[in-house]
Amino acid sequence: MGIKQSSNHIFMIEPKTFFMNPETLASNHYQDGDDENPELITAQAKVEFFALKNAIEQNGVTVTSMLGSELCPDHIFPNWFITFEDKTVQLFSMCAPNRRLEKTPEMIGFLKQHYSLTGDLSNFENENIFLESTSSMVFDRVNKIVYATPSPRTNEELLRTWCADNGFKLVCFETESHTGEAIYHTDVLMYVGTSVIGICFEVIKEEYRDMVKEHVEKYHDVIEITKDQILDFCGNSLEARDENDNLYLIMSSRAFHAHTEDQRKKLAQHFTEVIHADIPTIERYGGGSARCMLSELF
Repeated sequence: MGIKQSSNHIFMIEPKTFFMNPETLASNHYQDGDDENPELITAQAKVEFFALKNAIEQNGVTVTSMLGSELCPDHIFPNWFITFEDKTVQLFSMCAPNRRLEKTPEMIGFLKQHYSLTGDLSNFENENIFLESTSSMVFDRVNKIVYATPSPRTNEELLRTWCADNGFKLVCFETESHTGEAIYHTDVLMYVGTSVIGICFEVIKEEYRDMVKEHVEKYHDVIEITKDQILDFCGNSLEARDENDNLYLIMSSRAFHAHTEDQRKKLAQHFTEVIHADIPTIERYGGGSARCMLSELF
C-alpha cells in the first residue's frame, strides 16, 4: 500500500476553557473580539465540540480526545504537532505565548506512546520564529508537497528549511486577506484530499496564481472557493477515511451551507459524505473552524 493522504484516526482536544484569545487577535482576522460571559462561551464550545466529534464517529472515523488545560483558551485547536505514516511525530513553534503551553507533558506523553519524536521546533519560539504545523502547512502527503503562505505565524525561512530537511517540495505563495494583510494560516484558504483540492485563488496574490494552479491541477480535481466563502470557513476542511477506506470531508455546517449546489455536487463525486456540525461559538471567538479542531493520527 502506498502513502495515504488521509487518516482514519483523528485527535481532538475538549476545551477546559474557551474564549476569545487576546494573544492571537493581531494576526487572526477571523476572530470576534466581543467577549461575553467566558463560562457561557466555554459551555457552548463544549456542546459544539461534542457535536462535531459525534458526527465524525458516527461515520466510522476513530476519534481520540483529551481534555485541554485551563491556561489555554485555544487548546481546542491542536495544530502544534504532525504525525506521519512511519509512526513519527514532530512538534512545532507557536506564536502566542499561551498557545505554547498547549504542548502539555500529558499530551506529548500520549503521542510518544505511539510515535517516535523526530523533531521539535519549540526552541524557535525564543527567537520569535514560528511555524504552526498543519495550519501553516497544507500537506499533499502522497506527492510530498507542502502548500504554504508566509505570515506572522509561518516563517518563510524556517518553512523552507523544514521542507528541505523532511523531503517535501514547497509551493510557497503570498496571500492577501479581506483586511489587506497576509492570511495567517494556509488551511484557511485550501485543503488537499485524495482526489480533489479545494482552494481560493482570489486571495492568492496575482503573481503567484498561475504557479499554484499548475501545482494543484497536476494531481487533483480542483474546487474553487471564493474569497467570500473563505469568511464562512469553506477552505477549513479536512479529509478523513473510515475503516473501509471510504472518504469523507469534514467541515462546519456554516461552511457546508455556504457552498453552492454545483460545488456540493462536485464534492459528492469525491466523498462518501460531507460530515458537518454547527460550531458558531468556536468559529466566532476562536477564528478557526472544523479543520483547526482536528489533528490526524497516522
